[in-house]
Amino acid sequence: MSAPADPRPITTSRDGFGPAPDVVAVREGEGVVRVPTPFGPPAWLLTRHADVRRMLGDTDGFANGWTPADLGQGEHRDPRQLSGERAGNLLALDPPDHTRLRRLLTGEFTVRRMRRLEPRIAEVVDDHLDALERQGPPADLVAGYALPIPSLVICELLGVPLADQDEFQTRTARQLDTTLPEEQKVALAAEALAYMQGLVARARRDPGEDLLGMLLREHADDLGDDELVGVANLLLVAGHETTSNMLALGTLALLRHPDQLALVRDEPGAVPAAIEELLRWLAIVNSGSPRLARADVELDGAQIRRGDLVVFNLPAANRDPELVANPERLDVAREAVPHLAFGHGIHHCLGAPLARLEMRAAFPALLRRFPGLRLAVPDDEVRFASHRAIHGLVELPVTW
Repeated sequence: MSAPADPRPITTSRDGFGPAPDVVAVREGEGVVRVPTPFGPPAWLLTRHADVRRMLGDTDGFANGWTPADLGQGEHRDPRQLSGERAGNLLALDPPDHTRLRRLLTGEFTVRRMRRLEPRIAEVVDDHLDALERQGPPADLVAGYALPIPSLVICELLGVPLADQDEFQTRTARQLDTTLPEEQKVALAAEALAYMQGLVARARRDPGEDLLGMLLREHADDLGDDELVGVANLLLVAGHETTSNMLALGTLALLRHPDQLALVRDEPGAVPAAIEELLRWLAIVNSGSPRLARADVELDGAQIRRGDLVVFNLPAANRDPELVANPERLDVAREAVPHLAFGHGIHHCLGAPLARLEMRAAFPALLRRFPGLRLAVPDDEVRFASHRAIHGLVELPVTW
């Protein structure tokens, strides 16, 4: 089959909760095809779980730390640059730089360390439920619940002042809007970079009990300001937008599956497995950073040459029939499978323990507080934010 002609659907568009039909067609056909990209040269698209997992786990064969100059075709935009800088951005690094930086950060993101945040997460969740109850229905669950909870948690984790958080949310959402003109993306990256530089400067002058403060107290000589800026920006973007979109999309998915909603609401023991199934089924991050092949390799019959770019589609991989039976069916009681919602290998999402904690608190608390929760608009009027790099909803009007 021929590759899709339009690069946008292959990288960002979705069909409701699932992957776009053209991506599914690739997975069910050749599995690996050459596609154009919105950031420069063409790339090989991987769509099957086994291929994506193999590639993500092979840091010797596929480089994360390439630069546009490595493509040898003139100037190209680097799609991994979220802050305008590469330093500290784990998404753009390979070992040994990635290994050194990740080792410094891993201690702060262990399950044990994250559980220290459980009481505060529960407090944040209850505060926003109280606010929704006071306001009364109808309400937009994106603006009133899904967006502010993870944003507040990650901002507190990094020491972002309360007064800055609304501005941060707005800027982050715009940075992830794939339809913005290039000059606006550049301007937003510059704004984000300047903000993070100020945040790090304040932390270096007066280290607090937040993540930046702890890193500076324990590793001040091992981390430069540019690396701390990159780390802060990456964690703010990744820790804010991803979990908020999971909360919104996950709630809509459960509302459309009332029997499964009841399990999450009424059976505490069912919640962890339900979170894993929602992560698999929704796969809100369409793809990770493009990789550069370090050597010739064959995948599903495709001859990938050294120097070729490789991209991948996580929604298609997570719904691969070779991974799980009846992959299109949401089944929150399903035994957990090795989904790729958090990636795989050395670049597996650092904040996964925190994201799971937030979801395990926020989903059942919402459903128990409002047992009559339902959509406040016809189902077909709910708008998906298909123009963003991370899949989500524009709004979620609900009543109870």
